[in-house]
Amino acid sequence: MEIKRVGVVGCGLMGAGIVEVCALGGYQVVVSEVDDDLLKRGLSRLETSMQRGVQRGKLAEADAAAARKRIRGTTNLSDLASSDLIIEAVVENMHLKKEVYRTLDDVCPPETIFASNTSSLSITEMASVTKRRERFLGIHFFNPVPVMKLVELIRGLQTSEDTMKTGRRFATSLGKTVVVCKDSPGFIVNLLLIPYLLDSVRALELGIATKEDIDTAIVLGLAHPMGPLTLLDYVGIDTTYFIAEAMFQEFKDTRYAAPPLMKQMVLAGLHGRKSGRGFYDYSEGK
Repeated sequence: MEIKRVGVVGCGLMGAGIVEVCALGGYQVVVSEVDDDLLKRGLSRLETSMQRGVQRGKLAEADAAAARKRIRGTTNLSDLASSDLIIEAVVENMHLKKEVYRTLDDVCPPETIFASNTSSLSITEMASVTKRRERFLGIHFFNPVPVMKLVELIRGLQTSEDTMKTGRRFATSLGKTVVVCKDSPGFIVNLLLIPYLLDSVRALELGIATKEDIDTAIVLGLAHPMGPLTLLDYVGIDTTYFIAEAMFQEFKDTRYAAPPLMKQMVLAGLHGRKSGRGFYDYSEGK
């Protein structure tokens, strides 16, 4: 199947990035949000990202202008019905994702492929509420989507080989490098990353070192581009917490059990860069 029109559900941090790379890749894109305010904020985030690319010389103004013309926003999921591929990028909540797919399954023709950008939840379980289980897969982008080259392609229990081939061609057309994995919690990256991030919070919680020294040790000692606590602030402490909880429920392995400090920060609204404060302070001037 040839993909020409892409629908994106959710215009948050990940959704806006997915819309941007799809539009720049030459696809017609319709993006949906639950209300006009969230849609406006998402499209504004997308515009800021493209302008930043132009200012840094990584994106031609003509290409940005052409991409803008390919993007249409909506607050009605039924407006995505003409899409060849729909990528869902809503919060990591299985119940909410299933509701989205039930609605889409009713309004979309049988040939439309569904894909989830989930970073940890079961593709097979999401597909189970639709009548197109063989045309359902995971396409997991990484943040920031316009910059990160990796895409995890996840095969659900009933995903067909044709659907996987179509997903690979699509992701490759966006300039991404594809890795393929089975439908297992955390897939490849988060299966290995989450315990490392949680251990960094435990080290801070136990008073082993300051946050600055933990991050510096990893950057200089392991040649990572950023330390684990800085990375948590960037990804979102809340997002990582929800991923860890989902993986713990699946594996019942204490490596994926979020430490108390992390839960407290989530409850306090200290989610990282996006909230202005996490392990570090991102308020103006800081």
